[in-house]
Amino acid sequence: MYYACVVVALQIRDVPEDVRDAIAQRAARQGQSVQAYLLDLVQREARMLRNAEAFERTAGSRIVIPDGFTPEQIIREGRDGGFAVDRGAADRGDADPAGAAVAPR
Repeated sequence: MYYACVVVALQIRDVPEDVRDAIAQRAARQGQSVQAYLLDLVQREARMLRNAEAFERTAGSRIVIPDGFTPEQIIREGRDGGFAVDRGAADRGDADPAGAAVAPR
């Protein structure tokens, strides 16, 4: 199957010589051409932007895990039937139905 690919060229004007030299040195240390190095840099930045946007889009669906929970307790809660905070027990200070204590907020 053939996939058409649109290639976009970017050009940066007025790059100071010392900046160009620093980029060329970094690229050479990584065994890359300046073009390959800059393409990796631009792609990494684009991924970070997409990740930040996804993080913001999902901000409303995050749950608050009360202070005092260790990573082990969080994993155990999720594995043993879901987080007590999902069931609203943390707001009331109740115990989890599985018997795990839930720290009140």
